[in-house]
Amino acid sequence: MTIDLFLFLVLALVSIGTALGMLLSRNAVYSALFLVLNLGAVAIFFLLLGAPFIAMAQITVYAGAIMVLFLFVIMLLGTEEIPGMQNWKKFIIPAVLAGALILESIYLLTSASRPLGLIANPSESVNTAQAMRDLGELLFDQYLLPFEVTSILLLVAMVGAIVLSKPEKAGK
Repeated sequence: MTIDLFLFLVLALVSIGTALGMLLSRNAVYSALFLVLNLGAVAIFFLLLGAPFIAMAQITVYAGAIMVLFLFVIMLLGTEEIPGMQNWKKFIIPAVLAGALILESIYLLTSASRPLGLIANPSESVNTAQAMRDLGELLFDQYLLPFEVTSILLLVAMVGAIVLSKPEKAGK
């Protein structure tokens, strides 16, 4: 057993455990922290696959910025405790859809054609610093407007969460 396989198996158990912890936790803050751990495990998966930029983006964007926003909204709204399942009929359709997704995944894993060979490693002549510079230039040159629209959309979502969480005054 190689170290990569061992690390993959350990990370698979960690990611499955944190996903289950996120789903089964009754406390929303704990659930968000389980999600941070899961996103960290996924980032390490990306490192194992030889994609350090995607791993750092995963940690920076998802485990960093988005989770801070989630925790901010959770703390602002004061919904730390999730109420128990009072009406089990609400969960029939999601359970059926989850079962269909599991069956589809099993079908795709068992019937998919196997790859013909191993994936080749990128050549050593690839300069990751140059590739990141090119990506940054592309992002801020050709895709500047979508980048700015996305940042404004996130700002509006944060302001909307603050406005929705404020209690209404009795006179209005």
